[in-house]
Amino acid sequence: MKVIKIGAVWCSDCVIMRPRWQEIEKENPWLKTEYLEYDDNKAEADKYLGEAKDIPLFVFLDKDGMVLEKLRGTVSKEILLEKINTYKNK
Repeated sequence: MKVIKIGAVWCSDCVIMRPRWQEIEKENPWLKTEYLEYDDNKAEADKYLGEAKDIPLFVFLDKDGMVLEKLRGTVSKEILLEKINTYKNK
């Protein structure tokens, strides 16, 4: 399982989410994540964003790179951990 995090430096919700993810990653060193800065990676980010360009976007992928779920906006640490635990072995 891997999480793609898409955000931008000008996005206020992205700024809120950054320390949440830092905590989660520190507490779960096995977790694979990748951050895409929207302005630097528009083409790649748009593959996940689709028509809705709302960020932040968190894309949960299985071991084969298939999308399991997408979460948009400000998400609580508890919900993120719940999703991580749900998809941990996928």
